[in-house]
Amino acid sequence: MTESRIVVVNTGSTSTKCSIYHGEGDHIIEEVSECIRHPDDLVHRFPTIADQLDHREELVRGFLEKHLPDRKCRAMGAIGGMLPPVPSGVIEINDELAHFSHKTPVYQHASNLAAPLIHRLKKDYQCPVYAVDPVGVDEMAPIARISGAPDFPRFSFVHALNIRATTRKLAAQLGRRFEEMRVVACHLGGGYSIAPVVNGRIVDSDNRMEGAPFTPERAGGVPPIPLLEACFSGKYTKQELHKKLYGAGGLYAYLGTKDIKEVVRRIAAGDSFAKFIYDAMIYQICKEVGAMASVLDFDIDGIIVTGGVANEKYLSGEIVRKCSRLGKVYLFPGENENEAIAESVWRVITGKEQTMRWPDCIMKDEDIDPLWQWRKNR
Repeated sequence: MTESRIVVVNTGSTSTKCSIYHGEGDHIIEEVSECIRHPDDLVHRFPTIADQLDHREELVRGFLEKHLPDRKCRAMGAIGGMLPPVPSGVIEINDELAHFSHKTPVYQHASNLAAPLIHRLKKDYQCPVYAVDPVGVDEMAPIARISGAPDFPRFSFVHALNIRATTRKLAAQLGRRFEEMRVVACHLGGGYSIAPVVNGRIVDSDNRMEGAPFTPERAGGVPPIPLLEACFSGKYTKQELHKKLYGAGGLYAYLGTKDIKEVVRRIAAGDSFAKFIYDAMIYQICKEVGAMASVLDFDIDGIIVTGGVANEKYLSGEIVRKCSRLGKVYLFPGENENEAIAESVWRVITGKEQTMRWPDCIMKDEDIDPLWQWRKNR
């Protein structure tokens, strides 16, 4: 069992989730998992997210000293963080990737801390370390990148880790191969990703700030003209507007809370405004499901609903009610991210999946921009 142990580290905005799994045949089994919470007052003591790395490393080492005192494991896996466009899969974490994630990520987010953290652990635990399916995974079809404004092409930023993992789960449940599946997958957490998956590839997505529904904390796709006017009004700084869109938008902007359970409590107590806003969010989710089903010509094996928000019964029930004419709705509530990371690492260990090397795996402009040659000749 020692030879098949996999340590997983998943750094989120308010928590660090640590797990130990072991592999048996084609499956992995969880040995222990712990969610280490980071209170707001503690997080705010650090000037930047990158400054949290030492503190989080200390907490993860405490977890491992308690649950893995012999320091024997086959590999470690991390959530991928905010990387530039890469193919889906598993990336070996080297010095360059650890530095990029910590110091120069595409966007600032706590998920960037996981790769440099386990890279620091590599020497003590004498095992390979990997990053799995970052949000920069880019499998979008060329036609999906056209926005209508050549200077602003659409790009991929998607919860690839959970979407790919739950599509694999549904494929196994249906006795199908992952590479044969045609589904619309909805990851509903702090951010939402609604994406069509065909032949194992995420060929489009709502990309959190483009056509995306609003979420507990994000504004989603907002009307561009009023946004432009706000940008040049002089009333807001760039940082203030960014927060309105990302962090203080969505349910929080209307109701003053990001807590779905609190919203549901208010609705149960007779708060009609809370219900109106909550129903508007569900309306937008279902509308986007229909849009993504059209990408697959409405020929789908089903609709996947996953992520933490999928635990809420009224929301998931309304999605089933509204969308079931498009296809059967399959519920996989919860994030499932640590399990997904361990499964991918286990596929590498057992020879079922090859790894990628950084920075060679970064996709070039000509690989992701169908208008690359046109732009070059303008």
